[in-house]
Amino acid sequence: MKIFIATKNQKKLVELSRILEPMGFDVLSEKDLEKPLDEIEETGTTFEENAILKAKAGLKETGYISVADDSGICVDYLDGAPGIYSARYSGGHGNDDDNNKKILKELEGVPMENRTAYYVAAIACVFPDGRQFTVRGECHGHIAFEESGSCGFGYDPLFISEKGCFGHLSAEEKDSISHRGKALRLFKEELSKYI
Repeated sequence: MKIFIATKNQKKLVELSRILEPMGFDVLSEKDLEKPLDEIEETGTTFEENAILKAKAGLKETGYISVADDSGICVDYLDGAPGIYSARYSGGHGNDDDNNKKILKELEGVPMENRTAYYVAAIACVFPDGRQFTVRGECHGHIAFEESGSCGFGYDPLFISEKGCFGHLSAEEKDSISHRGKALRLFKEELSKYI
């Protein structure tokens, strides 16, 4: 069965495909289209709303069941920021280095016990017949005092989980506890009710 992943983020595509392909799906992405996906304006106020917007755009473009993810990190000391603005926190979209530097600057002098944070991943699935659902996964931890490791992407070099810094975890280790790993396991359960 064909399923379209509506993302321009190659690293998210790899993570989503790694879990969807073993479920028996023929995973399609933007590279399988004749032209690139249009940029989707993320006008939602929640991760779930933005994920639905992106999935609906994928469905409109392809006609296939479409899946999209919206994710980010929420820092308690910063009242939940950057939240849904995680990818563009420093101004430009997807500049991981600048985003990490901005969080470190805003948490300067803040002790570890006050650096609690959690990653959120909302995954939306929309069907050609109008059905849709979302699932949400969270992973709680702390923000480190400096970047560490070369694994993962986004805020991973700063995020300390129960298994250590995401910047040091293998893909398998990260999938086992990450927000996206949790969301994808829920997604698998939920999708089985629809197929």
